[in-house]
Amino acid sequence: MPLGYKTFIAQLKEQIKKERLKAVLSANSSMIIMYWHIGKSIIDQQNNEGWGSKVIDRMSHDLKEEFPDMSGFSPRNLKYMRKFAEAWPDFQFVQRTVAQIPWRSNITLLDKLNEPELRLWYAQKTIENGFGKDMLVFQIETQLHLREGNAVSNFKTSLPALDSDLAVQSFKDPYIFDFVGNINHIKERELEQKLIDHIQKFLLELGQGFAFVGRQVHLELGGSDYYLDLLFYHIKLKRYVVVELKAGEFEPGFVGKLNMYLNVVNDVLCQPDDNKTLGLLLVKGKNKLVVEYSLSGFNNPIGVSNWENEIMNSIPENLKSSLPSIEEIEKEFLNE
Repeated sequence: MPLGYKTFIAQLKEQIKKERLKAVLSANSSMIIMYWHIGKSIIDQQNNEGWGSKVIDRMSHDLKEEFPDMSGFSPRNLKYMRKFAEAWPDFQFVQRTVAQIPWRSNITLLDKLNEPELRLWYAQKTIENGFGKDMLVFQIETQLHLREGNAVSNFKTSLPALDSDLAVQSFKDPYIFDFVGNINHIKERELEQKLIDHIQKFLLELGQGFAFVGRQVHLELGGSDYYLDLLFYHIKLKRYVVVELKAGEFEPGFVGKLNMYLNVVNDVLCQPDDNKTLGLLLVKGKNKLVVEYSLSGFNNPIGVSNWENEIMNSIPENLKSSLPSIEEIEKEFLNE
């Protein structure tokens, strides 16, 4: 072992003992802060003393021996601690942000994202939306950072500036309904039923703030009966959101009908402290220019997005090859 290793490992053991007590009080945050300190210590020693990577194997052995009842000191995890401290060098930032995220999710950020700005964006979204590890993987692989705020809408002309920005960020394009199964041809009512059958997953994909109100909500107008496909209430925006599902391509006539529904909801369902109702039209495909012209002139805020039922459809070809195969995933689990 390099000169100074024994002193270094003794000091590290004392630090772990101190942090271990804090971990009892605040398990996740304290553990991740401890991991950051370990990673930073490894970086400092390797940079200042020229230690090689084999030191990590010895560290793993010594730490396991000293703390037999603690997990997380495998060589693989120690390397992640080093990578973690390297990715987030600002300790104050670690304390207030990524220490609030589970370790498995932090590893996901390290493994799947190379750009610091994207890591930060997804870290903040994980905290904001409470993503678990699997949901975080899903959002990264379906490129949430490109989908969020990407719906074609008339929000800028139909809402005040602040409300418009919040509404834009609340809608995505496309929405990924992988949980409905691999369906090539589906009727609108069947799609609606599948979304209701998986309402929890549907709400997760819609995003934070959406609360389900009802399906096929009855409206009587001029002696005729109309039915809203899906009705939600957005808690943050303090608005009803009418969602209309279309199994086919966008048609300009869809907008007029949805606009009528919004007028009725505003008049019949909204309370005095509710804001103007939003409309979300989900279609299988659209031409952006046609949608923009179709929305022009309407005062009600309406967004139009695609829905897709296969994750891979939303991933660029150049990224698909970087996703692990089933064999690679199995190998990864076996090597844990």
